[in-house]
Amino acid sequence: MAFSLVYLEAVEVPLSATALELIAGAARLGDPVAVTNHAVTPDVVAALGAAGVSGVVVPEGGNEAAQQNFLSFETELLAIALSETEASGVVLPNSVNGKEIAARLGAKLEAGVITDAIDIAADGTVTKSVLAGAYTTQAHVTEGPLIVTLKGNSVEFVAPATAEDPDLLEIPVEDVKPGARIVEVREKAESGRPDLTAARIVVSGGRGVDGDFSQVEELADALGAAVAASRAAVDAGWIGHDLQVGQTGKTVSPQLYVAAGISGAIQHKAGMQTSKVIVAINDDPDSPIFEIADLGIVGDLKNVLPQAAAALRERS
Repeated sequence: MAFSLVYLEAVEVPLSATALELIAGAARLGDPVAVTNHAVTPDVVAALGAAGVSGVVVPEGGNEAAQQNFLSFETELLAIALSETEASGVVLPNSVNGKEIAARLGAKLEAGVITDAIDIAADGTVTKSVLAGAYTTQAHVTEGPLIVTLKGNSVEFVAPATAEDPDLLEIPVEDVKPGARIVEVREKAESGRPDLTAARIVVSGGRGVDGDFSQVEELADALGAAVAASRAAVDAGWIGHDLQVGQTGKTVSPQLYVAAGISGAIQHKAGMQTSKVIVAINDDPDSPIFEIADLGIVGDLKNVLPQAAAALRERS
């Protein structure tokens, strides 16, 4: 039986949409085996089995070493898991950490790495977006196991007809090369909104909000969406960098992306151009954002956003 690995940064019950999508992506390559850097509860193992995972790999003795060797530990854990399972490849999240682990693993195993994937075929062919999402291309690794990071909202998860009874494998991780050390962990205040990179709907504000994101947040809450911003809004100090979408921010690919008061510079397009449906709201009819928008509204966002939010609340 052919196996594939799926690296999960965090595993909780119920499984997140991100975790389910990564499992679905790995299932394209073989029977998925989940790998995580911390201990798991029986409930988590059962939930992974219900999602089609046939095995769960965790580090023996917990993840204390991971705190002292950030990302080096995860790289070593995946390298050992690949050897133990003889898996054909590993699927990781398309996050900053996921890409970093993929790069380290590729260098360690002299294997091919493909990032920003939007589809994975059974033969290992990967479809990815390039040139700021303007084109898609297909790639195939020629050396070692396939190491691929999968963009959110790219692969649909379909629950298997029957649940698996996953084997739990604890493997020792020794002689980890020195890496970055975690010295402090700060928890962000819970907003109640979905994670930006995994959200199916994103409402984003730019220079046109003029420092006031309340109407962007109001529409986002009416849609059950994540809030995002352009670099101009972040540089102005109106919102945190962790919500920036673009070439120097995060890359998102939601089902719906609402761009409010965003001009549509190439830097911003690079982070959201692969969204399935793009709605642009701008008072400048010549704004570049309308070139890629599926629906464009020429108007003042301070009038459009509250009306849209009110109409959604009336229908709910």
